[in-house]
Amino acid sequence: MTHMNRRSALGAMAGASALASVGSLTHARTASIAGLQPEDLGWNDATLEYELPPLPYEYDALEPHIDAQTMTIHHDKHHAGYVRGLNKALQNLRDIRNGTGDAAMISHWTKQVSFHGSGHINHTLFWLGLAPANNGGGGMPEGKLGRQIDRDFGTFEQFVAQFKSAAASVEGSGWGWLVWEPLAQQLLILQVENQQKLMATGCVPIIGIDVWEHAYYLKYQNARSAYIGAVMNILNWGWANTRFESISA
Repeated sequence: MTHMNRRSALGAMAGASALASVGSLTHARTASIAGLQPEDLGWNDATLEYELPPLPYEYDALEPHIDAQTMTIHHDKHHAGYVRGLNKALQNLRDIRNGTGDAAMISHWTKQVSFHGSGHINHTLFWLGLAPANNGGGGMPEGKLGRQIDRDFGTFEQFVAQFKSAAASVEGSGWGWLVWEPLAQQLLILQVENQQKLMATGCVPIIGIDVWEHAYYLKYQNARSAYIGAVMNILNWGWANTRFESISA
């Protein structure tokens, strides 16, 4: 059995995660997961592992809406933990295929790929979907995404009300996501429990809000709705529109 290359690593994640279900896996150099390229997810061809991608801005760039301490812990500890968990699961599955691992554990490690792989994808998209207020963050979407939101939700204000309510009412830990459903060619708002539960297969995430407690508890304590309202000021709608144009073409 040959070692796992970039294409097979992406394929393993795509097969295990609903968020990755529409990625193109036709060629190693064009492979993507949920519209992300291998370099976005930190895939290293030399080590055959994922590495934690750096934040696209400084840790304090999103203040006062998200504080620097929360960003540091969230990125350097929590997101990094998903990357480590993903690499560990992929290595154990390689060992099983090579005959050196415990085949009875294949179900466990497959679930670990789904959990940690989805956690890695979710967080990568989350960081990219944020920007400092008045420097790319906040406001409202324009272009194709803005028109689609008006079509599918009536107005941007109606979208915001549903989006905030969905994120605030996630049971336990999870996410609120604006997603593209390609068969009906429509936008939907979905709740995601944990890292991937409740995500409809085939839907592509566009922009979302992390509502795990570690994303907000230092600053907002149990006031999840206040945190969600603050994040609306730093959502990167320009990036989201570019992303939407690429995945809905």
